[in-house]
Amino acid sequence: MQGKIVVVTGASGALGKVVVASALAKGAKVAAIDHAATAFQATPERIEFGGVDLIDAVEAKKAIDAAAAHFGRLDVLINIAGGFAFETTVEGDPEAWQRLYALNVSTALHACRSAVPHLAASNAGRIVNVGAMAAIQAGAGMGPYAASKAAVHRLTEALAAEWKGKITVNAVLPSIIDTVANRASMPDADFAKWVRPQELAEVILFLASDAASAVTGALLPVSGRV
Repeated sequence: MQGKIVVVTGASGALGKVVVASALAKGAKVAAIDHAATAFQATPERIEFGGVDLIDAVEAKKAIDAAAAHFGRLDVLINIAGGFAFETTVEGDPEAWQRLYALNVSTALHACRSAVPHLAASNAGRIVNVGAMAAIQAGAGMGPYAASKAAVHRLTEALAAEWKGKITVNAVLPSIIDTVANRASMPDADFAKWVRPQELAEVILFLASDAASAVTGALLPVSGRV
């Protein structure tokens, strides 16, 4: 990852923070994009764009283009921005389907469309999306979330086919990520079985690295010990 220019969306979240820190530790330069506001002062290795609504295609393009202009190019896009809601199919809020599609699919789509022209100019363009094991087999209350993440899987495969030989496009499929929020919502679970953010970050950054130059269109399960 030494010298790679990396854009991370959802950079202020539990996983995003770890991915940003890990990428910097491996020698990358990072543009961190998030919906939350930021007061971070840019450094030669890192710049932050806060208050960005990636559901808006215009805002997404503005942030991605600004990142490319700041560093002079882009090599990697890591799409972590997204959301979750537990909603049963009949009793739940039907609006959850549209809301989670916007949060999980539209954000990734707009970031990808904005980044592809820059990534195509790199000799090692990479896109890594975050899917979900729940999208392989949806459980009760997981319908809207699983459907949106399944769309992320198909987006990944389509982009990989369309840009084969120019940009690699892959997705990681975590099970339950060991975060403070997930522990609070499932206090009786066995946290030791969950995938830790650092473990997931290592797989994401492998797919973003030169070592994964022959991997594209992959949906890689990162299920921890579940």
